Amino acid sequence: MFEWLLAPCDPTRVHEVGMHLSWHARSMVMAWSVLVPIGVIAARFFKIFPGQDWPRVLDDRRWWHLHRGAQYAALALMLIGLLLILSAPAATKSITASSWAHQLTGWVALALGGMQYLTGWLRGTKGGPSAPTADGSWSGDHYDMTRRRRLFERIHKSMGYLVLLVSMAAVSTGLWQANAPRWMLLFIGTWYLMVAVVFAMLQRSGMAYDTYQAIWGPDPRHPGNSLRPIGLGVRKLPSEVE
Repeated sequence: MFEWLLAPCDPTRVHEVGMHLSWHARSMVMAWSVLVPIGVIAARFFKIFPGQDWPRVLDDRRWWHLHRGAQYAALALMLIGLLLILSAPAATKSITASSWAHQLTGWVALALGGMQYLTGWLRGTKGGPSAPTADGSWSGDHYDMTRRRRLFERIHKSMGYLVLLVSMAAVSTGLWQANAPRWMLLFIGTWYLMVAVVFAMLQRSGMAYDTYQAIWGPDPRHPGNSLRPIGLGVRKLPSEVE
């Protein structure tokens, strides 16, 4: 059994990728398979942190720091992985059907990931009582739920889940192309299953709270509370909880 796990997934090929490709794989797996899912889960399910006295305690930013930290760490690793593969000796880059599949899904994941960072930087101002303007106004893209903010949320949320799925295909085809040991494929597959189970459990427990309410509470005086939450499965709480 131990020997079977250590053997390459395709016995007809040799598992020998060299330093550039091996560290490219490690950095990309850590970025896309570990850090990105952690950031996604933090943003979806921990806007109201366990134990937080909501709605008396609002705008707990632990989810934001975890989400941003995980995604920027992932970005750093993606850039390292990209530089490694671009600088790899040509002899280590075999042209096969699996390599084309990996290149395609890899570049699509990087393109969509880059758009995610861009939309995050262009999300607009916050506003509200926690971030008033210089003249004391509560006006802001997020607080007023302007068209810019609504567009950002729709694009950023939907594209985030799409790029996560594409990255899973990129990692899987990359492991096959590198003819990785079987234990690596089993480990990554088990990890993806665990992430899916955790996601489903947190969703079922009702922890996918609306960002707007998590920051400003359910009081109907806040303009965004009159709108439906953006995102499949995201829920708002009634104003009576106050």
